[in-house]
Amino acid sequence: MKKQKAPDMVTVNRRAHYDYQLGDELVAGMSLSGDEVRSIRDHHVQLKGSFVTIRGGELWLNNLTLGADTARNIKLLATKKQIAALMREKVAGSTIVPVRLLGGDRHIKLVIAVGKGKKKYDKRETIKKRDFERGRYA
Repeated sequence: MKKQKAPDMVTVNRRAHYDYQLGDELVAGMSLSGDEVRSIRDHHVQLKGSFVTIRGGELWLNNLTLGADTARNIKLLATKKQIAALMREKVAGSTIVPVRLLGGDRHIKLVIAVGKGKKKYDKRETIKKRDFERGRYA
């Protein structure tokens, strides 16, 4: 029996943790072509500015930056039950945010989370907390 290793992190959307209070996470597969897979494995990908929408009962990742291409729309693979749960969260006022891109193994996966947008004062509080943990206000 072959032991599976943990997937490597290709990229992280650091801006998501700053702009949103993140909740439940979901790991979704991606429908990619060969060139897109090569760009992701070579770390020529950026999640900043990308977002997830639900169209026609399917999940779509919009504005993914891959290599020289600027905006790509990629279909995400999830079960109908998972999509229905995300749709309920979206109707309640939450946003679906891409958090991390996992690769290195056979499959490339995207970790998405349900998030609620932060106000400006919440963002300032996050900066204060981070600076305090770094020891700047000792």
